[in-house]
Amino acid sequence: MNITALRPRFIGYLEPVADVFVRLRITPNQISLLSLAAGIVCAVLFFQRQFLPGAFFLLLSAVFDLIDGSVARKTGAHTNFGAVFDWIVDKYVDALVILGIGLSGIQIVSQFYPVPPVADFCIVALAIIGSLMNTFIKPVVYAEIGYREKVEGKIDDPLEGVGFFGRPETFVVLITGGVFGIIWAAVIIIAVCTNLSALQRIIYLYRTLS
Repeated sequence: MNITALRPRFIGYLEPVADVFVRLRITPNQISLLSLAAGIVCAVLFFQRQFLPGAFFLLLSAVFDLIDGSVARKTGAHTNFGAVFDWIVDKYVDALVILGIGLSGIQIVSQFYPVPPVADFCIVALAIIGSLMNTFIKPVVYAEIGYREKVEGKIDDPLEGVGFFGRPETFVVLITGGVFGIIWAAVIIIAVCTNLSALQRIIYLYRTLS
């Protein structure tokens, strides 16, 4: 069970926002670009150690990411390119936001233990790798196993409910860390939990596909 299972409920709350974008004739791909732009602003703000406003723009990026599918459904604008572009934007946002924290030079583990600053960046690197790999497993499965059936523009597969810590959880932790000024703790949690979640998915695939 993960937050992804609650995605339909969150999208339902954002339907009025999606309706506004439909009336403005803003396309799903343009909304994906807005999500990317908000993510880049968040990364820059995190780099400047402005974690509270950075958290706001990360939330804004997440909202854009949620409503692009609703706009596509309402306008009948589902395309294969749009689905792929959404994946690409998501990964750029994920990597840039965490990288922004790493480049800010904040102390993560070095504030508690006498370790070189490179140890902090290693934690950031683990967070980026875990965040990307935890999601990258899914398209690999799609390509190798052949999942193709789509529900409202998204491929429906068993991995959707596997893994306790995914992209939504990562966003929640980062936003919480930014709001309460404990972004260092957010990075540690992401570094540990995303990699454990990826391992959980690998074990699931081993048991079901071997």
